[in-house]
Formats: sequence, C-alpha cells, structure tokens
Amino acid sequence: MAGCKEKTKIGSSDRPSGEVPSFTEPAHRCTTGDKKRPTGPKEPVGAPGVATGVKRRSHTSTAVPANSTSYLWARYNETKRLVHDVIPPGACNLLNSSTVYANNEVNLAEVDIYGFDYDYTLALYSNALHSMIYNTARDFLIEHFKYPEGIRKYDYIPNFAVRGLHYDIQKGLLMKIDAFHYIEPGTVYRGMSPVPDEEVLQLYGGTYHVPLQQDSGFYGKGPKVKQFMDIFSIPEMTLLAATNDFFITSGIEYDPVHLFKDVSEAIGMVHLKGYMYKWVMKDLDKFIQRGEETAAVLHRLVSQGKKLFLITNSPFSFVDKGMTHMVGKEWRDFFDVVIVQADKPHFFTDCIKPFRRLDGNGDLRWEKINSLDKGQIYKQGNLFDFLRLSGWRGSRVLYFGDHLYSDLADLMLRHGWRTAAIVPELEQETKVVSTKRYALSLTWLQALTGLMERLQTHRDPASKVVFEEWHNEREELMVMTKNLFNPQFGSLFRTCHNPTYFSRRLCRFSDVYMASLSCLLNYDLSYTFYPRRTPLQHEAPLWMDQLCTGCMKTPFLEEMSHIR
Repeated sequence: MAGCKEKTKIGSSDRPSGEVPSFTEPAHRCTTGDKKRPTGPKEPVGAPGVATGVKRRSHTSTAVPANSTSYLWARYNETKRLVHDVIPPGACNLLNSSTVYANNEVNLAEVDIYGFDYDYTLALYSNALHSMIYNTARDFLIEHFKYPEGIRKYDYIPNFAVRGLHYDIQKGLLMKIDAFHYIEPGTVYRGMSPVPDEEVLQLYGGTYHVPLQQDSGFYGKGPKVKQFMDIFSIPEMTLLAATNDFFITSGIEYDPVHLFKDVSEAIGMVHLKGYMYKWVMKDLDKFIQRGEETAAVLHRLVSQGKKLFLITNSPFSFVDKGMTHMVGKEWRDFFDVVIVQADKPHFFTDCIKPFRRLDGNGDLRWEKINSLDKGQIYKQGNLFDFLRLSGWRGSRVLYFGDHLYSDLADLMLRHGWRTAAIVPELEQETKVVSTKRYALSLTWLQALTGLMERLQTHRDPASKVVFEEWHNEREELMVMTKNLFNPQFGSLFRTCHNPTYFSRRLCRFSDVYMASLSCLLNYDLSYTFYPRRTPLQHEAPLWMDQLCTGCMKTPFLEEMSHIR
C-alpha cells in the first residue's frame, strides 16, 4: 500500500533478561491511518461509576514487589511462554474449508425438500467474471455518462474490497462496520486512500458509531448508507473507489451522491443488457467452477427421495445453459419446481404478482396457473402462491442461497424455513486461520489483552511506561492479523474481537453456512448439525482455553482488591 512504513518489533531495555523472544513479525501500517484512537478522559482510580470521596475498604496487597516494572515484565514473559504451550500440535490443521458450520441445530433427517438459488449457489463463478463486470461498467461511465477518459487508467484490483462493507453515499466513504454499528478504525477509504482515524471521528460527530437511522435498512439499502452483501457487488465497490479516487487526485469537484447513482446504474446496465449472461454462456468452462460437484449433490438428494426446487432471478436461457453444462440435458428431471426471473426479495414479500408458465422456446404462456408441475418452467410469481400450490412449509424445507437479505432473511423470519448460506470466501478465510502464524499471533493477542486487563491497576509512572509498550504491541498485532486476510479491510467475519455487521446477519439469517454446495457431500442425509456452545462473556472462566490464554474475566483478587 502506498505510504506504508514498516514498524520495528517493540522492545524495552527495562525487560528482565531471559525473556521469551517475540514470535510476531513486523506489522505494516499506513502512515495516513496510523493515528491512535482517542481514549477520552481517564477515570479516577477505583471502581467505575463510584463517586470520588466514597469511603472504601482498605486492603494491603503483598503480591506486587517494589519493582513494578520487573514484576509486569515477568508476568508478560510467563504468559508468552504459556501461549506457546497451550496450542496443541496439529491444532492449525483442524480447520477444513469443506465443513458445514451450524448457527442453529439442524437435523437433515427432518428435511424433505431442498430449494436452491442459482448464481453463486448451484453455479459458482471464477474471479475472471468480476474483472469483466468492472471493465464494462467503467466503459459505460465514460461512454454513456460522459465521465472523464482518465478513469480508464484504473484497472480492476481483485483484492481491494471484501463483501459486507458499507458505503456512505453522501460522504463517498467505503468502510467496515461491526455488529454493534461501530466503524472499525483503519478501514475507512475515500477513493483508494485510507482516511485517518481523527478525520473519521470529525466526520461522524466525534464517534465511530453509525446510528441505526443512518445505517442501511433491512435489505441493506438505506437512504444514506448502503451495505454491499452480494458477491457481484465487489466490482461495484472497486469502481466506486476508483472513480472517487480519480476526481480527488485530479482536483475535480464532484457530487458523491451523483457518482454513487451513476456507478450503480452502470453496474446495473451490465446485468440488464445481458452482458454477464453472454460472457458466461460463451465460455462455460472458464467461468463456472465445481460443476461436477453440483451434479453430485443433486444426484444424491434425488436418489434418496428428496424433492428439489429452484428459485432464481436469472433468465431461463442462462440457467438452462449452465445447468446443462454442469448436470446434463436432463437437468430439469431433478427438480419438482423451477422458477426463473423471480424478482427476489420481492418474491418473498409480494402476494400479488402471479406465476406465468414458459413454453419450450422460453416464451410466456397466458393461462392461469393452478398447479406447479414437474417439467414446467415458471416465471415471476410469489412465495404465498408457491406455499399454497406446493404445500411445502416450515422446517421440512431447507433453502440454499448466497445473499443473506434477498435469499434467506424473509424465509427464516417470516416463514420458518431452514436456511443455508453459501459463503465462498470461507475457503480462503479458513486457509488463513489454519496457519501457525495466525494461531500464534491471535492467541498471543488474546493473552496480552487479558494480561493488560488484569494488571491495569498498576498505575505508577513506571508501570504506565510498560503498559504503553504493551498497548503499542497489541495495536501492531491487531493490524497484522487483519492484514493476513485483506490489507484494506481485513476479515469478512471479524473486526478485532467483534463480529462484523455481515457476520451478525449471517448468524441471524442462516441455520448453517458453508463455502460451497459440495460441502454437503461430506455428510449423510440423516446427519444433525449442532452449533458449538461458545462462551458468553460471563461464562468465559468456565472455558479452559480462556483460562490458559490469560483472558480470564475473573480478576486476581489481590490485584483488584482496592475496588472491593
């Protein structure tokens, strides 16, 4: 990244000899976004919320020696040694990107009907498609919207953006927001450049919090802020950043709202004019991945008596070509109902739009639809008629899709279907999490955080120097672990400790999630997926890994005795 400098590993001449060498590598940080997050006024020593002057019990602690610096560094080194010991051999090989992960308990023996979206569910696409979408939309901006020719110099950057980011339409900022509506410092971009944390605070009234009324609505589309949840939106985010960057670096005044609308329309034209469909149909081998695995899943489900249906926004000719490529000419025999151009998410909420049948040539028929028959192709329609005509309801149905809002949210919240999210990014994310470098860095980050939490009662000048050094090391660890996923925005699923806004929605709207449909092949159809019981904050001391890594929430009584 431009403007980045390498920070050297933190060290202290006051550390006692014989300390454990640091295993973290130097972290790369941007000078433009390297400012410390304001901490606000410090609380007086004592229990938070207790008024000064209130008489407290007096305790004498014998745990801290006279030299607090030596004591703190001894505890630091002891904890670091423990971190190395607590990670068992082979722990980094336990994660498998072919796993199905459960947010809720699902027993496949109780599922009789399997439903599917098409794009990025039955059909997974190569990244080459993103580059073509970007280039074509960029050309539309120049030729149709009369944007400057200089924008053409911006080529597509495959790893610039990640899914789930928010875009402030009026400010022209792309950012990552956590599950609590807070912006993650260091992940706000204006164009291709990071915005310093101090400027972010000024832009949002002295806080990193984005109020609910300004945030994106239920389907990710707010009047001021939009969330990009679709995999197809990655080229759109990159084009927004590139176009903003051109005007900023060229010193040309522009309206960010107009720019957002124009870029959105240019991206829309790629889909509406059918360019994407033509590219894929012209070279199926280049763009469609893992087709044989999709065929294997469908064969297996049908062979065990399961009913299948397809609901997609894509046109029939496109779906037919892709399914024929993956499954064969008789692909329609696998499905009991096929619905194309469904107009999701409106399909799930509109109770007026009727179904129409397509003939063998793909032309619309005029007759009223009184049943949904196998072998026929239907267009439009709505979920309420679908439920009435099929009788498929509740947890007997498991529907697979990639878009958390358009595919899954209404089905889970309104209709009680089981839902499965396809998250292709899981494959790369689990590769990163499975590395020893990440495991050591993350475990030490957690341990160091716990150490700082427990020992923060030492507030003499010498201890404050040690804590400043620990704080800097923690900041570098956070940046390094973020950069292992994506240098600009980090992991799709986490900020530092908190889940991302995307991750929160994933847990809310999907019973299970997986990298691709092929993950089902690793389980029999009577398998029960059980969610892992992860500790709530007040339960953390009951988990041994929390005890071992120094993140124990119960403080050492002698160290915290003065607040009792």
